[in-house]
This record gives sequence, C-alpha cells and structure tokens, in this order.
Amino acid sequence: MSEFITVALAGNPNAGKTTLFNHLTGARQHVGNYPGITVDHKEGYFSRKGQNIRITDLPGTYSLTAYSVEELVARDYLVNEQPQVVINIVDASNLERNLYLTCQFMELGVPMVIALNMMDVARDRGISINLEKLEQQLGVSIVPIVARTGEGTDRLIDKTVEIAARDEKWKPLSISYGEDLDESILELVATIETKNFLTEQYPPRFIATKYLEDDEQIIAKGDEVNREVSDSLKEIAGVVSDHLNKTMDVYPEAIIADHRYGFIKSIIRQDVITHKFDTDRLYTSDKIDKVVTNRLLGPIIMGVILLGLYQFTFSWSEIPVRWLESFFGLLGDGINALLPDGMLKSMIISGVIDGVGGVLGFVPLILFMFFGIAILEDSGYLARVAFMMDRIFRIFGLHGSSVMPFIVSGGVAGGCAVPGVMATRTLRSPKERMATLLTVPFMNCGAKLPVLALLIGTFFNEHKALYMFLFTVLAWIVALVAAKVLRMTVLRGAPTPFVMELPPYRLPTFRGLIIHTWERTWQYIKKAGTVILGISILLWAMMTFPTLSQERQQQFDQQRDTLTASYSSQVVQEAQQDAEKLSAEAERLKNELETIDRHQDEESLRNSYAGKIGTSLEDISSLAGFDWRTNISLIGGFAAKEVIISTMGTAYSMGITDVEEADSLGKRLQHSENWNKVVALAAMVFIMFYAPCFVTIVCIAKESSWKWAVFSMISNTIFAFTFAVVVYQVGTLLHLA
Repeated sequence: MSEFITVALAGNPNAGKTTLFNHLTGARQHVGNYPGITVDHKEGYFSRKGQNIRITDLPGTYSLTAYSVEELVARDYLVNEQPQVVINIVDASNLERNLYLTCQFMELGVPMVIALNMMDVARDRGISINLEKLEQQLGVSIVPIVARTGEGTDRLIDKTVEIAARDEKWKPLSISYGEDLDESILELVATIETKNFLTEQYPPRFIATKYLEDDEQIIAKGDEVNREVSDSLKEIAGVVSDHLNKTMDVYPEAIIADHRYGFIKSIIRQDVITHKFDTDRLYTSDKIDKVVTNRLLGPIIMGVILLGLYQFTFSWSEIPVRWLESFFGLLGDGINALLPDGMLKSMIISGVIDGVGGVLGFVPLILFMFFGIAILEDSGYLARVAFMMDRIFRIFGLHGSSVMPFIVSGGVAGGCAVPGVMATRTLRSPKERMATLLTVPFMNCGAKLPVLALLIGTFFNEHKALYMFLFTVLAWIVALVAAKVLRMTVLRGAPTPFVMELPPYRLPTFRGLIIHTWERTWQYIKKAGTVILGISILLWAMMTFPTLSQERQQQFDQQRDTLTASYSSQVVQEAQQDAEKLSAEAERLKNELETIDRHQDEESLRNSYAGKIGTSLEDISSLAGFDWRTNISLIGGFAAKEVIISTMGTAYSMGITDVEEADSLGKRLQHSENWNKVVALAAMVFIMFYAPCFVTIVCIAKESSWKWAVFSMISNTIFAFTFAVVVYQVGTLLHLA
C-alpha cells in the first residue's frame, strides 16, 4: 500500500464540514448546528482507488484572524503540519460570506480544492453558480457536492489526490488593500524578506498583513524569534494605524476586511451567481424563524417544546424502566437464592445489582431524552434557542456565545458539564469566559437526570414532566443570577458583541438520530459499567467495614434464640418457611425476627466507615432534612452524580426499610420515615447545585486554575446547602410534606 496523502478539511461552521468528514471516513462524530462544538481537530482514514488518505477535520471558523481558539487551532495546524491538500468546504447557498475564509487560505498559499457544498439547497433557493467562471477567477479547482447524500464526493477525492500528486508550490494570493496599506505592506515585506523573519512558516506578505491586523499570536512569535525585527515591524504598523485612525477613524484590520469582501464581490458580480427567484424572497427557514424566534412567541414555543420533550421522555420510557427494575429485582432474588450468606453475596446484591442496577434502570429514560434532543439539534432548532437566549444572557452580563456551553452542559437536558466547560474556549473575553465556565455546572446534566427522575417519579408521579420542566427552568435562573453576581463582583467588565449564524432547518435523518442517540446512551452505560461500578463497590465496602464486633453479633444471635425459644417448635418451623399464609403466632415471630435483622443491619451500616461519616454530618444536614444514609449518597455524588442513585440503592438495600415488598429504590424511599415531598424537593435542589463531579472539577482546573476549581466546589456546595435548608424549613412550616 502507498503512503498516506495528508488532507485537511476546513471551512465555516454549518457549511457541512463534519458531515463530509463522517461520510468519507465513516467516523461517528456528532454533527452540531452551531460554532464551538469541535474545538480540537479530528482525524480519519479512508482509501480511494488504492490510495490511502488521512483527513483531519479542523474546527469550523469564519476566518484565520485568530481571535478565537478555533481560528488558532485551524491556522496552527495548516502552518505547522502543512497538509498536502486543504479541502475548503464552502456553502453554495451563502457563497459570498464563505469565500472570505477562502481568500485567507489563498493568501496563506495553501494547496486547496474547493468543495462547493449544499448544491441542493442552492438549487431550491433558485441560485445558479457558474462554476467555470468562478474557478477561473479564483484559480482554484472547484467540485460541487452534497455532503449529506454523498453526491460529488468521489470526484472531490479524485481531484484531491490529483492535486496532491502534483506537489506544486502554490503562490500566495495578493489582494490590494488600498494605497496607504499597500505601501506599508511593501515596506514590511522588504524587512521580512531581508531578515528571513518567520518566512519558513508563513509567506512574507501574510506576516506583514498580520502585523497590520495586530495579530497577537504572530506578534508574540515574532518577539520570540527576533525582538529587534519584530519591534521595527510593529513600529511601521503603528505609524500607519495611527494615520488611518486620525484621518479615517478606522483601524487597518477593518480596511483589510473591507477590501477582502470587495475582492469577493468583484468576482461574484461577473455573472458568477444568478438568482431564479427574487433576492428579497423569504426562504422556508426565514418564514419559520419569523415565528419561532419572535420576541413574544419564541420563548413560549421554546417552553412548550421543552415541556413536550419531557412528556415524551417520561411517557415512553415508563414501561421499559419498569421492565428493567423488575429484571434487576429478579436478578437479585436469583443471586440471593443461589449464593450462601456472606460478603460475596452482600457485595453482588447490595454493591453491584442494587448499586449499578439502579443507574442502568434509567437507560430507557436517558435513551428517549437523547433521541428527543437529537431531533432538536439536528433540525437546527437548538441554534434558535441560542439566538433567543442571547437577549436574556446580555442582561446577566454574559456573551451570546455562552448559550451553547449552557446547552451542551444540559441546558435543555441530558448534556454534560465537561464539554460545556470546554466549549467556553470560544469566548474571547476572559471574564465572560470565566463567568460562563463557573456557572455551566448548574445545568441539569445527564448525570443529574436519573436522580431527578427517581425523586420526581417517586414523590411527584402525577406531574413528572411539569416538575422536570420547572427544575430545568430553575437551573437556568440560578445559573444566570450566579453569573450576574460574578460579573458584578470578582469578574466585573463590559460585555462584548455577539454574532451568530442560524443554519437552515433540516429534516433529521433516521440514521443520524439513531447514531447520536446511541453514542450518548452508550457513554452513560459505559460509565455505569466502569466508573460507577468501581465507586459502588468501594462505597459498599465503606458501608460494610468495619463489621460489628463478635460480642455484638453474639448479642443479636442471643436475642433471636431467646425469641424463638418462647415459641413452640412447630411455630418456629412455620415462621421460617416461605408460605403465603402463616398462623398469627408464626406471623408475629417472623416479623419480630425481621425487626432484629433490620436493627442489626442498621447498626452494621452505622458502624461502618461510611456510616460514621454520614452520622457525623447529620447534625448539620438535618437542617435540610437529610438523614445519615442520604449523607452517604450525597458524598458519593462528589465523584459522579449517578453514584447518588447507586449509593442510595446500596444503603437502602441493607435491611433499612419497613416495607418487605419495597423491591425498588423508589418504593423504599416512599415508605421511609425520613423521606417525604419536602425532603425530596430539598434533596433535588441540593443535588442540582452542589459541587460539580470530580471530572468537571479537573476540567475547570485545566481550563482556568485549581484556585477557580476549588472556588467552584466550595461556593456551589455552600449555596446548594443554603438553598436546600430554605426549601426544607419553609416547606415544613407550610406543612407541604
């Protein structure tokens, strides 16, 4: 087999770049309808006519000006890795805007083929493109494609292989930026070429342009390589910048952008594009947006859709969840009958089945939730949510780009705080980024969802969808208020402007929905089978050891012996059988023996390491209505929020219930003297807002510092507990239990 041809896939967000990547490589990477979902580049491999090709999916970006992390990643990869060919994917229905990035690729001098995507959308809009003329004007090969269906992709790869085989050195494009800037560029280029300044990486004219644009990364590299030359370039750029600011009240970067668009317009106006329909005509997406993004109707529609999502999730998942509960109940009964009493049996039943089984029991709910979210995401509606929320976010001192980290973290439901924290990289303002980063963990992530579903389903079964909707709204309110407090105190600063592209509405493909749903559900299952399994066994051990002293064990055995001695042997024998109907004496003996068993199990749990921690916190936690068993579960939640269910399942399966038939965790809580509706509300509030899980804490530390990570953990927990205390105390006073 021949060597790999290295190819980079680049383009604007929403141009279909990742869709093409998936089609070519078969990779199941999620396709998002908004900027910022892909921060790092992705690699894939495929073959075409015996030629191996390695393709890298770069983050979507509108330019190479390097204002954002995506722009830096894309530009650094092109410069440092120097792929043999760049496939520049361009949206045919938005040609003028997309060609801005194309111009910058040409100025950088990269070998390129243009994949003119969404030709079907352009045809539907009555847009006709003269490919020969456009190709001639740009001097770049152009291949029309429809990435969603694969139309034209074979020809695109053939052209890519052909360009790679030429191995030609491309000449960078030179665009005139007006008399003042052109003179300065010539002066800068002369200095750069004379000193061989950064010319091994960049074309001289590109470096000159970046100094005029005050590009921080290029200037920092220049200072590092040769401070003297860099200072002289900065001086030349500074002179022309001051001159333009005084005479025209504008900076060089604005003039450069204007002339790039002027260059693009000069090409397009040469009969490159013709419109079959009136250019003022509203397309289908625009007509829909006039309703769904309306200032009054938009938020109402969004609320109805979200409520409908929860109604769909709970109603369709109810029966499968019951099936899984019954399955794990039967599995526990089978293990109970098969294995002799002992540590192994206790670990398997209480640690694994009641622990992990409690988490896996919610797989159907997670699956239906993710399916609903995939429909909203792939159709383009979530981008509209971000657009509408921008108006609200600005009131609370956040940037419009903060919306997507909130949604990714579970702002609609079922996300994860880790990618939400990472998605804050797209924010340019450090203070807005930090305020977003510290508040996205308040969202209802996929880990909190099963816990909320358990408590809502147990204590508020008649209005499950409504309560889940209200708690989602509460998460947004708390996060925004917290952001406002941060922006008014430790992260004070002016907001920055926000511009977002709304992609056209698309009908999601069934295959895409299944892939996206399964990927997210599988991540949940994997987490339950690995991380949560390990933590469940560890917590089972903490709730089992140290065991009761031999003397105390003997005291309980003696109580049983004394009790049974007071009954006839026939009654004792009858009580030990699993008969449905027992005599009154046998029934009484059986109940009294079970009471002794429960007291022993409870004392064993209290005496364990976890029990001692839980009871030591009970004086404080009781203010919020939490008993020592709940404390154990909440401590486990510091590792991962799903562990709350597994730990609670373990704690409440170790003989601590007054209801023999309570085979599910929900029933055990429902019949527990320590739980009621008010306690459930307080617990949900605490679980929603207390410290992020350990992985999120590490991610916050990596994205900022350990100081902010510790701040998030401590401040969130204090706030959550205070909120829970208020809910419990007020609820108790109002007799809401």
